[in-house]
Amino acid sequence: MGKILHLAATPPAKLGFERVKVKKGRKKDPEKHGQMNLFSPASDQHPARIVSLPSRFSPFEAALLLDERGDKNAAESYGKAISKGDSVADAYCNLGILESKAGKSEKAFDCFTQSLKEDPRHLEAHYNLANLYFDMDNLRLAQQHYEIATQIQPKFPNIYFNLGLVLAINEDLQEAVDVLGKYQELVPEEESCKADELLASLKSSLAVQK
Repeated sequence: MGKILHLAATPPAKLGFERVKVKKGRKKDPEKHGQMNLFSPASDQHPARIVSLPSRFSPFEAALLLDERGDKNAAESYGKAISKGDSVADAYCNLGILESKAGKSEKAFDCFTQSLKEDPRHLEAHYNLANLYFDMDNLRLAQQHYEIATQIQPKFPNIYFNLGLVLAINEDLQEAVDVLGKYQELVPEEESCKADELLASLKSSLAVQK
């Protein structure tokens, strides 16, 4: 007997791309970037002093600032970061998002794969590449990259939501229920409702099969 799947009339949309950001909690040594550290405690060898410190960003950080502001020069700036060897995997990943949003799927695909060549365990690149495959209806490869992403970062909820959608479309009902349940465990209650209707549909279909 074939599977009976009663999905909602309008299934929820997958969650979108994930941009790489400067990692929170990471403190840079300003002196390694040609800056004097104003916050080191004074000592006999290094008495306290007031110094004018210019604001400086790495090529990747400069591109990220433009990207977050929606500046049209962000893509070119990511290209400069890549050419200078600064956070190359991250720059390729974020550039891929911009290419995808511009409707350039082939360039986006190339960017995400280049990111993975630089760092085979790059979380956002796997997740974003999975999203791109999802958009192209290549659910097998979408599922593969989502599953790799869950191994890299098991507590990133968006992966589970999108993976649950793929499993539901493929009629892997129980797996979809389990994965969407994991999503709901990882997000605040007000966000978990995104999966409620789909979960109800999946559980209803499972009940019919028993």
